[in-house]
Amino acid sequence: MRTIDLGLTPYRDALTTQHELRDQRRADAVPDTLLIVEHPAVYTRGRRSEPGELPYGAEWYAERGIEIVDVDRGGKITYHGPGQLVIYPICKISNVGDFVCRLERAIVTALAAEGISARGRSTEGIEYTGAWVENRKIGSIGLHVSHGVTTHGLSVNVDCDLEPFSWVVACGLDTPVTSIAQETGAADLSRFRERLVTALATELTPRSTPVP
Repeated sequence: MRTIDLGLTPYRDALTTQHELRDQRRADAVPDTLLIVEHPAVYTRGRRSEPGELPYGAEWYAERGIEIVDVDRGGKITYHGPGQLVIYPICKISNVGDFVCRLERAIVTALAAEGISARGRSTEGIEYTGAWVENRKIGSIGLHVSHGVTTHGLSVNVDCDLEPFSWVVACGLDTPVTSIAQETGAADLSRFRERLVTALATELTPRSTPVP
C-alpha cells in the first residue's frame, strides 16, 4: 500500500488528486493508496445533506473563512480544518460495509495507542458511522465507490478548533464532538498520523507495511 502526504492542501485540489488516483487505480496503474492531508477550513456536504444543516447561510460562513463544497461521498455535512487528520483511501474493494468496519477498527486501534478508548458504531446505523468516545464523535467516515474503487475517506480530530462543528448540524446529528487534544490534554499530529497509517495498512492489506 502506497502513501502520499500532501500536507495542508485546499479541499478542491485534494479532490482533483483523488480523482486522478481513482482513474489510475481502476486501470491498475497504481496500487491501493492512502492520500494524507490537512485542509484549510471547509464544510463538505455529502449526498444525504439537507438544507437545514447550514443554519446561518453561506455568506455568514464565508465571512469566517469557511468554504462550502458539495461532494459525491456518502453522509451529510462535516467540517475539515487544520489540526484534523484526513486520509483518503483510494482502494479496490468488493464489500463496502466490510471496508467501513475496517476503517473504524483502524481509527479505534490508533486512538487506543493514544490512551483513548473509542468504538466504531456503523453497525448501529449509517448515521453513526465513525469513531466515538462514549457519546462524543472523534472520527468521521464518508465514502464514494465507483467501479469498485473508493474515494473520500476518513477524518480524525487531533488538535483542531472544534467550534466550527457547532455552527452546523455535523453529520446530521446534534451530538458532542471531541478531539485527541481535548480527551488527553495534548496531541501530536505527526505521531498519530504514523499510528493511523500503520493501523490502516494492517486492516486493509494484512501483513503489509506502508510504503512512502
